[in-house]
Amino acid sequence: MTHKFHPTVLREYDIRGVIGETLGPDDARAIGRSFGTLLRRAGGKKVAIGYDGRVSSPILEHALCEGLTATGCDVVKVGLGPTPMLYYAEASAEDVDGGIQITGSHNPPNYNGFKMVFQGRPFFGADILEIGKIAEVGDWLDGSGSVESREIMGEYIERLLAPIVALDDVGKDRLSTLRIGWDAGNGAAGPAIEALVAKLPGEHFTLFTEVDGHFPNHHPDPTEEKNLADLRQLVADKNLDFGLAFDGDGDRIGAIDGEGRVIWGDQLLMIYAEDLLKLVPGATIIADVKASRALYDQIAEHGGKPLMWKTGHSLIKSKMKETGAPLAGEMSGHVFFAHEYYGFDDALYAGVRLLIASARLGRSVTELRGAMPDMINTPEMRFQVDESRKFAVIDEVKDRLKDSPDEVNSTDGVRVTNDDGWWLLRASNTQDVLVARAESDSEAGLARLMEQIDGQLALSGLERGPQAAH
Repeated sequence: MTHKFHPTVLREYDIRGVIGETLGPDDARAIGRSFGTLLRRAGGKKVAIGYDGRVSSPILEHALCEGLTATGCDVVKVGLGPTPMLYYAEASAEDVDGGIQITGSHNPPNYNGFKMVFQGRPFFGADILEIGKIAEVGDWLDGSGSVESREIMGEYIERLLAPIVALDDVGKDRLSTLRIGWDAGNGAAGPAIEALVAKLPGEHFTLFTEVDGHFPNHHPDPTEEKNLADLRQLVADKNLDFGLAFDGDGDRIGAIDGEGRVIWGDQLLMIYAEDLLKLVPGATIIADVKASRALYDQIAEHGGKPLMWKTGHSLIKSKMKETGAPLAGEMSGHVFFAHEYYGFDDALYAGVRLLIASARLGRSVTELRGAMPDMINTPEMRFQVDESRKFAVIDEVKDRLKDSPDEVNSTDGVRVTNDDGWWLLRASNTQDVLVARAESDSEAGLARLMEQIDGQLALSGLERGPQAAH
């Protein structure tokens, strides 16, 4: 028996497709058999599986379970919940060797997919391609594994609350005065958020915590400002200190301050970094190439070691393990705490740490946001380019800039820094698009940076044209 996946579903960081078109139960079964085979060959045997709130998730869970047990793997079902709860189940249980979350993340309702962790490390890139190769030739182990259900939510919530215990009395008093809004966007994190806020000090107001895979109120992607409108209204109406928003599977965070300003991913990291560097002086803090120069400058000013790295949650997690960095983050709202936590991206934990950072620093989130420099930047711009050309174009740009007087960083694409600010051009790992971004401290500087991007694209026979902000 063999299985061939649709060519679009095996992606860089996860497996994702459209239910009934490119992804279905047969795929889930084959993923289970291939993952289970790899795990058993590596000496593992037990896999935790969870799922998000999409309509298709329970069907995929059933098929995934069949595939895993058919290889002789034992399955621990943790049920409906956010992706970080599944990561927690894998990281905290000594008897669990791997984990798979069924989730479409922030994609439209008709999508679904799988995020995986393998013996404590991210499972991506070549690992995911290996799933396809094993399935295509049917190189599966046979066996008969067991299935158990494990209630993990309560234990997970207690773990999220743990850092509050370490606060001094002044910090705890400050926490008790906070008034905060939480928007779950009808995603899988809703019930966990309700359980969490019931135990947090302070006053809390929740939106859309009922899990609904049709996402009736707004799309669960906190990096799109339009999706923060309900939270912004709640913060204004109730005069709250700040508001938090979550994506469909609870591994990415967004925030609004008390004045309704968005706190973007790199700005959140500035707050976390200032707090953390008081506790871990000189620590390395990782951010992706799309982050503001203000973040890297601020980490250095507070005595930390800023490290610019490639975009992609699996790539960041791997770099954290390599460097021992206690904190990392991306523009997309993935935040990773290895300090007093496990190093995976958990938006609920990041939410708790934002409360604590404000309390420990003795300043409101609105004050912390207001103190940040006013950089002028573009949204993330994406534009179509043929799959066969996207990496070639980046190589051509690098080649043309090899004698440039500007600072050229090629960690992930090309990031060019000069007196006007910086611009970035990189190839997406998951789509046939190039991604561009630029930042300056003046409108004129930003215009000059955009001219440089357009000039480089023109030299490679492309134009920026109409693009969607992401």
